[in-house]
Amino acid sequence: MNRKNLALGNEAIAQGLLENGCAIATSYPGTPASEILSSLARLQRQTGAALHAQWAVNEKIAFEIAYAGCQAGLRTAVSMKQVGLNVAADPLMSAAYMGTSGGFVVISADDPGPHSSQTEQDSRLMAMMAKIPVLDPDSPAQARELVAVAYALSEAFRIPVMLRPTTRVCHARQDMAPLSPRPPERQPAFEKNPARWAATPKFRNQLHHELERKLAEIAIYPATAPLKLNAAGETPKAIVVSGVAAAHAREIMADLGIGDRIALYQVRQPFPLHTDFTAQLLAAHSEILVIEETMGVIEMQLADRQRVRGKLCGAVSRVGEILPEAVENSIRQFAGLPGRVPSLPTVPGRRPTLCAGCPHRASYFAIKRAAPRAIYTGDIGCYTLGLNLGAVDTVLCMGAAISQAAGFYHAFKNAPKPPDIVATIGDSTFFHAGVPALIDAVVQGVKFVLVILDNRTTAMTGNQPTPATGTGAMDEPLNRVAIESLVRGCGVSRCETADPYQLEAFTRTVRAAVKYSRSSGPAVVIARHPCLLDKRRQEAAALAQAPTVGDACDGCGYCLKNFECPAMGMDPETERVRIDPLVCSGCGVCLTICPQKAIAACARD
Repeated sequence: MNRKNLALGNEAIAQGLLENGCAIATSYPGTPASEILSSLARLQRQTGAALHAQWAVNEKIAFEIAYAGCQAGLRTAVSMKQVGLNVAADPLMSAAYMGTSGGFVVISADDPGPHSSQTEQDSRLMAMMAKIPVLDPDSPAQARELVAVAYALSEAFRIPVMLRPTTRVCHARQDMAPLSPRPPERQPAFEKNPARWAATPKFRNQLHHELERKLAEIAIYPATAPLKLNAAGETPKAIVVSGVAAAHAREIMADLGIGDRIALYQVRQPFPLHTDFTAQLLAAHSEILVIEETMGVIEMQLADRQRVRGKLCGAVSRVGEILPEAVENSIRQFAGLPGRVPSLPTVPGRRPTLCAGCPHRASYFAIKRAAPRAIYTGDIGCYTLGLNLGAVDTVLCMGAAISQAAGFYHAFKNAPKPPDIVATIGDSTFFHAGVPALIDAVVQGVKFVLVILDNRTTAMTGNQPTPATGTGAMDEPLNRVAIESLVRGCGVSRCETADPYQLEAFTRTVRAAVKYSRSSGPAVVIARHPCLLDKRRQEAAALAQAPTVGDACDGCGYCLKNFECPAMGMDPETERVRIDPLVCSGCGVCLTICPQKAIAACARD
């Protein structure tokens, strides 16, 4: 029963939350953080732990729910990806001033690289701006360990504490000791104190003074002090690392045999940097190399340009993930060792595309037919890949498809022939940030079409539920919010729902909406068909058509260019299109797109 398990980093963080008495955990899905809450919900079901876990409609809401829980004295947590922290920035800044009663951990997962994000921003800088301590784990096991440290630190100083794992920590796997869940030990108790919890500017000033005092004390807090990772004695050189760079540097220095020549320190709390450590480091070493992702947060606090090397002088790359070969090259150069580790060659791969049978592909094909010369504003999600189909011109941030549609409308509304504008947004993103933008568009009379790509799930991050799903993070039944009612409640007069798999009828619906929008203002089309990867949607798997390509195919490639289904490809021998039955989902949409009518259906075996 005491056998170790191979756990994902995000699962390790979930274990840390559960065994430290977390009572409320909230999140909005976003890679690389998505599996934290889903793992927590799974562990809750396995152990029966007393825990409320929920997907919130966006990161701000998730933060505020979890924060209220800690105001009531409980241990709580909120998790998100780094750009999600931007959405939660408003309550984050105020929560730092007002502080906490119970322990409160803000988990913001960064994505150096970036592998699945719009930016490489460093959440540690957000922690600095908010003036809260941040912990930077180097591995799944340390992430789990630092959850306990974060709760202890939060409760010792009554302050939110950020845990900042990166992609390599979130998605790495490591042997883990068995889970030992700890039930919440406290009953909720809210102590009314309006001067603190509803502070006016005068009291906020006092709270700011108190916050600065806390930071000064946290900067000497023993439990989060930097660690010396090797046995080097009094050496002129020292390397300071944090996050996953610490794991790389420890192994590389051992392999290079320089563990006794250069001191190696790991900073687990990049902000506030420990004052005693800073003084000792600068007093003992004449040359210091700092390796950290993504910005020079530690380097800035050391603030000695004569002795400290890092990102500011170019010794460490300012852009991208710091891979092991990059860490070794920096260490070799700093240590005066010959040689350089070559970077791995970039392997050309197939560009990302929508899945075979994805209903979004049919929606974009119809939109291009209905409004071929329109401006297409897009949004964040797997449907961003509509840009491959020429149906997405802009992508900025969550919910911006609607706001940008409004901006283009105002830019062109006095032009002799203003263009049609079609915005696309996923169902989860519409709930997240699209509703306020749609209200604004209605009030301003913006003439555009909004197509809500409703596949009944948050597909890109692993099929988490939306407010329309009717189930929660722990598969518990919940109320549903109907998108049609929400759209009409925003003041939209024309709202129709259609299935993009019914391509001809769906195209007519979009075309009619475009015509309506030119004269009457916003029109909404809800393109509804379930995601094929969502296992909860059994009807999605009940497709039976197996398309075949007949002799009428002349190899024009129209379907490959304009529909880009990964099941379709050109046969070099026959110079005709072929369909891979192992990839094809049998959606049957391709039957209607071939100009030669060369694709026909036959029953599956």
